[in-house]
Formats: sequence, C-alpha cells, structure tokens
Amino acid sequence: MLDGHLLLGWLSFTIIVLLINLPGPTTAYFGLTGNEPLSILPLNTEPEDTAGKAHYKLCDRLKLEKKQRRMCRRDPGVAETLMEAISMSALECQYQFRFERWNCTLEGRYRASLLKRGFKETAFLYAISSAGLTHAMAKACSAGRMERCTCDEAPDLENRKAWQWGGCGDNLKYSNKFVKEFLGKKSNKDLRARVDLHNTNVGMKVIKAGVETTCKCHGVSGSCTVQTCWRQLSPFHEIGKQLKQRYETSLKVGSTTNEATGEADISHVRMQPPPGPSDQIPRTTDLIHIDDSPSFCRMSKYSPGTSARKCYKDKNCESICCGRGHNTQSRVVTRPCQCQVRWCCYVECKQCTQREEVYTCKD
Repeated sequence: MLDGHLLLGWLSFTIIVLLINLPGPTTAYFGLTGNEPLSILPLNTEPEDTAGKAHYKLCDRLKLEKKQRRMCRRDPGVAETLMEAISMSALECQYQFRFERWNCTLEGRYRASLLKRGFKETAFLYAISSAGLTHAMAKACSAGRMERCTCDEAPDLENRKAWQWGGCGDNLKYSNKFVKEFLGKKSNKDLRARVDLHNTNVGMKVIKAGVETTCKCHGVSGSCTVQTCWRQLSPFHEIGKQLKQRYETSLKVGSTTNEATGEADISHVRMQPPPGPSDQIPRTTDLIHIDDSPSFCRMSKYSPGTSARKCYKDKNCESICCGRGHNTQSRVVTRPCQCQVRWCCYVECKQCTQREEVYTCKD
C-alpha cells in the first residue's frame, strides 16, 4: 500500500506524463481536431421531469474547455447539436477518403498523432470540423431545436417588394457567431497556430459560399406575383466534396526569416518555392499545410496502413495497395431481384444468387 509521499509522487508523475502526451496548444478543442470521443453518444432518454438537466451530463461527457462547457450547458439543444456535428463530420470525412490510402482513420492514437503534425490531412480535419459545426448549428436553429435562435430572417434580400419572406431559412448568422465564440481565437504566435486557424476558417467560408435562396411561387394560375423565399445551406455532402477538392490542391506554406534579427517572421504566410517560376500566395479559401504527408502504406502512428484493405480492381487497387498487389476472393451472395409491386404498397421480390469477387491488399 502506497504511503502519502509515494502516492503524491506517483500522481505528480502521472500528471506530467499526461501533460506531455496532450496535443499542443495549436490543437483545436472540438470535433475531429478535439479530444472528445467520436463515438455517437446516446440521445436523451431521461424522464421529462429531469430532461432540463439531462443535457448537462452530455456536455460533461464531451471533453470541452471550461468556456465551451458553459456554452454547451446554457442551451439544451447545444449538446445534441455538438454530437451531430461530430458524427456528420466523421462520416463525411470517411466517405470522401474511402478510395484513398488514408481513409480518415480516426481511432484515438492515429488522430492524436496526425494533429501533432501539419499535414494536409490535418488541414482537412480542421476544415471539416468547423464546417460540420457551422452546418449543424444553422440547421438546428431552423429546426426549432435551439432556445437562443430561430429561423434566419435575412433582411438583406433584394427585391423585397416582389418577395414576401417565408419558409424557415437556415440561421447561418447565428451559427457563425456561435462557432467563432465556441472555438475561440487561438494564439497567432507561431506558424502552425496560424495555419490551423486559417483552415478552420476555410470550413466556415465554404459553408457560407454554399447558401442558396429557395423560392416558392404564389398567385393566380401560377402567375408567381409573389414569391415566398428562404435561405438554405448546401447538403453537407456537397460541402465535403468541395473541401476534398481543396485538400487535393492544398498549398504547402512556410515562414520567412527576418535577416536583421534572425528570428522567424510570421507576419504573413508565404508559399514555399515550388518547382516553378514564382511563389503562389494562398487565398483565404485554400487549405494550407506545413508538413509533407506520410505514405500511409504501412502501419505507423498515423494510420493502420493499407494491409487487408478492400480495393476496387482497375480503379484503385494499385494505388491503395502501394504496389504490393492484391488478393482475390470469390464468394456467392444472395440479393433481392426482379421486384414487382403486387398490390398498393406490397412489393414482391425473388432471391437471386450471383458470384462476386472481392479484392484486398496484400500485406
């Protein structure tokens, strides 16, 4: 049994180890770039008399900063929206990278290792996280799940005389304000912090650029003398697709050195000289990174590798398997086929069997 001094020493050592292993100060504090569990937490099943306090427990189960926990607790709808944002961002990331060597593996140790480096995969995680939270919060407002926000009223719509505001628009204005306050402004003292903040903002900008005005006509015989209009965000799949395109063209950046002092000058971010005639200055909508990505072919601290990964012949087996070749396995599957509607809503199908081949990467 440990005495008081030994126990205190052991606890001190444990705390030091934990602090050393925590992500650096440039790590965000929510979503795929945070420390909270990515598993989908159970939704509220508390009785109605305790429902008012139930979201406190959900907020506590998310590993949030003190300020974030306070923001989570002040509105019962926030906790569920945060969980929805995590789930939506993770699923979209895995969908966009399903054919890639890195397939958005987000198990704890792999994610933590990625976040310690400034890869373009890390850039995507920051962007998709902020985009997911912005999208989920705006939708939660318009769906009536929040106490502090409702529909978007969009006072700046043109041709107000011809358009009568109606419907229930997604409240992007409130969402942007909430996300900026929730994520907070991280330190800009080093290049990595500025890069992370830049990529976080890219996610929010892509959401804003995808806002569309949807209108419905009213009038005699469809004359459309008056339109009822509201603003809607693009489907999150479209947001994920656009961020994946920006990932493909992510720019590698670096900092310049002040020749007078010899210190790093981070007053602006410049593109490191590519094999071309001039530097390319990143735009505010470009994803940027500072480290070259690993190959992800073999198991490492960044991913489990591609061994035994399913691939698609003549499409991505050569790339995913990294030239190691693939195994082919034949199997017989049974699926519904020749389906016909018999009466009203009853559909009758036959069961057909067919042989298919499955391809997996060799070790």
